[in-house]
Amino acid sequence: MRALPLVASLLLAGCASSPAKIATAPLPPPVRASAEAAKPPVALQYLYGSAEAAVAVRATNARIADYGVWRIKARPTDSVVLAPSATMDAPAFEPCGNKPFAAVFDADETLIWNLGPMRHFAEKGTGFDLKIWDQWEKTGAGKAAAMPGSVEMVNKLRAAGITVIANTNRSAANAKGSEETLRAAGLGDFKHGETLFLMGDDATGSSKAGRRATIAAKYCVIILAGDQLGDFSQQFNVRDLPATTRMALATGPATAALWDKGWFLFPNPVYGPWEKLGWDETFPTDSKWKPD
Repeated sequence: MRALPLVASLLLAGCASSPAKIATAPLPPPVRASAEAAKPPVALQYLYGSAEAAVAVRATNARIADYGVWRIKARPTDSVVLAPSATMDAPAFEPCGNKPFAAVFDADETLIWNLGPMRHFAEKGTGFDLKIWDQWEKTGAGKAAAMPGSVEMVNKLRAAGITVIANTNRSAANAKGSEETLRAAGLGDFKHGETLFLMGDDATGSSKAGRRATIAAKYCVIILAGDQLGDFSQQFNVRDLPATTRMALATGPATAALWDKGWFLFPNPVYGPWEKLGWDETFPTDSKWKPD
């Protein structure tokens, strides 16, 4: 069975009303179940079961905690949230002033691993099902696992006086369930509208830009963390953005100066906008090779 492109449509783009120029990924096609179904898809094996992923995720969380404690020793002039008019080539940021410090995280595959529905979809050999995911948001408390090192990281940030905020594309209609899920995973209390921001909190659908701006108006955001580029800027999710342009935006000099210096990316080989890449977008044409 091939790797499962499970939840890009909801967690990344959602199918809610988003601006016309912003990409909203279609629901992935059903995944054909293997006749034997002896093992989970390779991407799920790696992310949720491998020691390699656990080490990488724990290391990222340790870097975030250490960075946050170091960063507040001298009050920053600016947050790491891009100003509305800023571009990735010419970044500008929301000013900090005397606002309290905050660290803003995506939730799914950033603070928690959604083990329940991921296993369900893989075992059934199906693609993403919105009705099942809605049930998961309501009742998943105790079945989602805190990612390696996330509890320690969140506790260290809070002990330093940094407010920890989740900005996720889970539904605002299921706020109670998401609060309970984060709490049951050992990540402490998140309160909708204060430290938990959800899709449906504003009129911008799956774009997190408006929610980030709302948070930055109140806080000096010193950390942004997520598993998708849209967790940092919606410029990465513009509809029909060529893969080469997206790569250039993410790796150009201005953006490169932000990675691990306020912006922190978690590994996620299970789902993402990259699933639509073709052969020549994945492998440069000059890399072609054939054995004799």
